[in-house]
Amino acid sequence: MADTDSRHILQQQPRAGLLRRLAALLYDGFLVAAIWMLIGYSMQFIVGPDTNQLVDGVVQTNPLIDNILFLLMLISSSGFYIWFWTRSGQTLGMIAWRIKLVANDGGLICVRQGIIRFLAAWPSFFMFGLGYFWLTIDANGDAFHDKLSNSKVIVVPKSHQPF
Repeated sequence: MADTDSRHILQQQPRAGLLRRLAALLYDGFLVAAIWMLIGYSMQFIVGPDTNQLVDGVVQTNPLIDNILFLLMLISSSGFYIWFWTRSGQTLGMIAWRIKLVANDGGLICVRQGIIRFLAAWPSFFMFGLGYFWLTIDANGDAFHDKLSNSKVIVVPKSHQPF
């Protein structure tokens, strides 16, 4: 009963605007960058520094190690977001900016929705932010990746307890 009431309350909350979303993304970007630095340091510790060389002022690296590092970065960043989104609907940056990701029915998203959202958010951002700017013309205030993943980002009241 309480879960149904909280879903109903969340469904009626206003959508988060562009600036709030970008601010939360910036906060989370610092956390993901720290994770990536730890991964990079760990890779250097495992494979050693002799896998890189300087040739005519250009650093050349082992392509296999580059691909492994890229894969680890992709897995860690997707894992970060999908973990938080499916467990509580909020990353640490989203908590700071009082926004929450919910499914269109007001509940938490599932892993499938998280994967779709994560994969669609990258092009939304890197195509000059067009997927994010979509929310300024959308009648509901949803970004492109919100539509694809059947989810929405809402502003939570100050009384909301994230934990």
